[in-house]
Amino acid sequence: MEEYFQLQQNLLLCTLAFTGVIFVSVWLVYSLPIALNYLIGACGGVVYLRMLAKSVANIGRGGSRSGSGRLALVVGLVLVSTRWNQLEVIPVFLGFLTYKGALIAYTLWTAVLPKSPAKSPEASG
Repeated sequence: MEEYFQLQQNLLLCTLAFTGVIFVSVWLVYSLPIALNYLIGACGGVVYLRMLAKSVANIGRGGSRSGSGRLALVVGLVLVSTRWNQLEVIPVFLGFLTYKGALIAYTLWTAVLPKSPAKSPEASG
């Protein structure tokens, strides 16, 4: 379980790093309101990722909850962004999808990088 929690933390940090870089980029290229729309979606994506991680952690413990809470988060985020005049749907939705981009990047990063060989007791002397 320790390895799973380390993976969970690494994915969260990767998602937060992506969010920060993309937020600043959108702010510089477009405007602050669009960047804040993106940030709202990205925060929803982080919450979704945490909910998903808790659901995966409960699989081995016999917890069989459905994903209705996660689905409600996505639907609520899209509904709020369509109904509220200050929010735009596309930046909010793309912000929400940031966690998926971070997941793909982290997976590719760990697949490409060679693992450091563990030192064997015989090699030390």
